[in-house]
Amino acid sequence: MARLNDRYRHHGAVAVLEHALRDADLGRISLVSSFGAESVVLLHLISVMAPALPVLFIDTQMLFQETLEYQTLLAERLNLTDIRTIRAADAALALDDPDGTLHQFSTDACCALRKTVPLETALSQFDAWITGRKRYQGQTRAEIDFFEEEDNGRRIKINPLAHWGREDLEDYMTENRLPRHPLVARGYPSIGCAPCTSPVKPGEDPRAGRWRGSEKSECGIHFIGGRMVRGPVAAEKEDVK
Repeated sequence: MARLNDRYRHHGAVAVLEHALRDADLGRISLVSSFGAESVVLLHLISVMAPALPVLFIDTQMLFQETLEYQTLLAERLNLTDIRTIRAADAALALDDPDGTLHQFSTDACCALRKTVPLETALSQFDAWITGRKRYQGQTRAEIDFFEEEDNGRRIKINPLAHWGREDLEDYMTENRLPRHPLVARGYPSIGCAPCTSPVKPGEDPRAGRWRGSEKSECGIHFIGGRMVRGPVAAEKEDVK
C-alpha cells in the first residue's frame, strides 16, 4: 500500500482512477456503489473510462424507492453495461430476519446480513474494489488514503475521491449536468436504508442522519476483522464497539 500511495501521491482523483484501472498490480477491479447522494460522480467517471467495469449495487431490500429509481435512471443514462445487483440470500433472510424487523433490535446484525456478507461474497472474485469514500465525510473517514489494504492484503480498496470536498463534487455534477438523487433536495446528504436514514439539519455532519441517536457511523462494509480501516493497515486503529 505504501508503494501504491507513494506512486500516486501527487496525482489528482481522475488520474488516480485512470491509472488504477490500468495498473497490473491491482488485478481484477470492480466498483461498489450505493447509488446514493454523491455516487453519480464516480459512476460518471467510470462510464467515461471503463463502462464495462463491473459495478456492484447492494440492494438491501430496505432502500428508499427513490434510490431504486435513481439506480435505474443512472444505469440507462450513463450506459453502464455490467451492473450486478447484490442481495442477501433468501435462506439467510428467512433465518435471521423473517419479519424484516432485525434493524429495530440490532443495526449491526442487520447491516451484516443485508450488506457486509453479500458484498464479501460478491467481492471474492475481485482483487480490488473502488469506493466513493471521502475524507470530509466525518471523523471516521478523515485519514483515508487512495489505497488501503483489506484483510491482510487479500484485497485492495481504492478511494480515488478521498481528497475531494463537497464543493468539488458539486462542481463536477454541475459541469457535467448529472442528475441528482431526488432525496438530496429533501435534506438527505447521505443516503442508506430507509428505516435508518433521516434528514440532516444545516450545520450537522453530512452523515448525522445515518443511524441517528446511536454511536454507529458505518454499516460495516468498511470494517475489517471488527476494526475500522482509516489509513494504511500498519497504522494503529481504534476498536469500534
